[in-house]
Amino acid sequence: MEKFKLISPFNPAGDQPKAIKKLIDSIRSGQQNNALLGVTGSGKTFTMANVIAKLNRPSLIISPNKVLAAQLYGEFKTFFPENHVEYFISYYDYYQPEAYIPQTDTYIEKDASINQQIDRLRLKATSSILNFTDTIVVASVSCIYNIGSPEDFSSSVLFLKCGDRVERKTLTEKLSSLRYERNEVDFSRGKFRIRGNILDIFPSDEETFLRITFSDIIEDISQMDPLNISKIKSMESASVYPATHFVSSRESLEKALVSIEAELKERVAWFKERGQEVFAQRLSQRTLYDMELLRQAGFCHGIENYSMHLTGRPRGQRPLCLLDYFPKDFLLFIDESHVTVPQIRGMYEGDKSRKNTLVEFGFRLPSALENRPLKYEEFDAIRPKTIFVSATLSPYEVKLAADNIAEQIIRPTGLADPEVEILPLKNQIKELISRIEKISAKKERTLVLTLTKKNARDLSDYLSSKGIKTAYMHSDMDNMERIEILDKFRKGEYDVLVGINLLREGLDIPQISLVAILNADNEGFLRSETTLIQIAGRAARNKCGKVLLFADFITNSIKNACAIMKKRREIQLEYNEKHGIKPKTIEKAFASYEELKRQQEIKSVDELEKALLPGGNIESLIEKLRQNMIEAAENLEFEKAAIYRDKIKMIEEMRSKHGENNVKRKTKEKNKRGS
Repeated sequence: MEKFKLISPFNPAGDQPKAIKKLIDSIRSGQQNNALLGVTGSGKTFTMANVIAKLNRPSLIISPNKVLAAQLYGEFKTFFPENHVEYFISYYDYYQPEAYIPQTDTYIEKDASINQQIDRLRLKATSSILNFTDTIVVASVSCIYNIGSPEDFSSSVLFLKCGDRVERKTLTEKLSSLRYERNEVDFSRGKFRIRGNILDIFPSDEETFLRITFSDIIEDISQMDPLNISKIKSMESASVYPATHFVSSRESLEKALVSIEAELKERVAWFKERGQEVFAQRLSQRTLYDMELLRQAGFCHGIENYSMHLTGRPRGQRPLCLLDYFPKDFLLFIDESHVTVPQIRGMYEGDKSRKNTLVEFGFRLPSALENRPLKYEEFDAIRPKTIFVSATLSPYEVKLAADNIAEQIIRPTGLADPEVEILPLKNQIKELISRIEKISAKKERTLVLTLTKKNARDLSDYLSSKGIKTAYMHSDMDNMERIEILDKFRKGEYDVLVGINLLREGLDIPQISLVAILNADNEGFLRSETTLIQIAGRAARNKCGKVLLFADFITNSIKNACAIMKKRREIQLEYNEKHGIKPKTIEKAFASYEELKRQQEIKSVDELEKALLPGGNIESLIEKLRQNMIEAAENLEFEKAAIYRDKIKMIEEMRSKHGENNVKRKTKEKNKRGS
């Protein structure tokens, strides 16, 4: 069995050793439900990594959203560089589900933009789970959706080995059954091409392609660089996994077609008995068309709606999902569990409501309802030994874990929970400005949270009009725009950042020493006990951190949140005094956008000059930079990604200008010779 190798310059400190031991002892003793209650900045991710390494079990970490999943993925890649750390989130950049609105007789066809890079990472995650025991997968809650059978996926693998006897026709048929497309021109991921006795296959989960040279036997297998079409290394054997998770053998497909046809006849008769001929005709036409595509190509648009038939599972049985790909003894971590668990609990009903309408009006067979996320009860029944991780565990998680809760209150840095001051709503803006000016004078930053986008925008404009360097960040901004604002905020180009719930979790800027929460007495989701603690945590990375709550009434949420933070602060301060620790603001190595740009400027010019020389390949340079941009974004190095993006734009502009100058030069020389 492969071993997990945790690499870090730090050893567990503070409460971490105690928390690690408690979790390990609890899991080894067979406890199903465990929890890690860790304050912001206490190193919960490092504790999780230690638990994985010491128990040496494959692990799944579920995060509530893509941003936090990406952050965790980057951290675990750093902790386990020699192991298989994978990423599994929804592969849609844009997704409009199939739907029908009876009130206006409007049918909305499914429309989606699939991110090919994320699709590759999803396939790589499942193949790593099936191949390696040292696998960690960081996923979003999309991992509880139906993705097809792991048995079908693993049994469909094409194994290639030097010396094996092969036939060209057999290879092409097998690749087609794995959903690979033959394409001699646009050769990319999930495609293959044949030229004479050379077969090129671009695996769906890789960034390089395979070149197989064969006659009657396989003579050579090479891993190839798709950019330079150069050989990376020779291989004795290779495995090619399906291009999609939804794959079935010809035998399974034939059985599925019989089953689909039987359900169609039954449903059409049901509609006709009720005089709903239009619905019967609509359903018959759509389903027969899909069946013909399945028969001829083995695939159709919306194939997931027939997953019950393709997998042969009975109606009502839960669908198969990512959890089914793991071995039985894997570990499950639910990060930010106070948010993630309710998300998992609510996904089934939302999906069911939309599909019920499609079935009722003849757009889909009733079996389409079986293509769904897990119900929470189903998820709860199949999850392995679980560790709920949060700074604010919900009552449900506390009840589940009971005596198996490992507390991590002590921060190794010595930083305590910030002090909390409650101020009246009257003149809150005037008081806020006064506090901001004092903080800005110390070259520190302020985070302000309002209740609505309009409040945030108006406050940002007002503060700016008073000469305060202020930025407003909201959920409609794209990632690059957010990164640019945060970059300027870190560097001090902005002293204040105004936002709403977007700034509640995952914002890690040690320069923030003041968090101001306006209208804190508006009891509700945005001002709940959990939310207030999470927001306050943004100031917990600065030794001078402070939280201002503007409120006329002390709500239960304010009372409970303040009590918890006060207790944690006292515990930390007592620990600091006992061990002679002086709190120190967290210092993070951070290269700004401009600094990174300057570092790469000379290299960029050298690369460009070589590419523009006769025989230089500027297309290869652009493609190389594009790949670097994607890789940097995957590793959460968004500043680097932005630099690569700008370099590509600059090179394309210079190429155009270079071409124009060449034309002018040649024209001038021609005219000179003519005269």
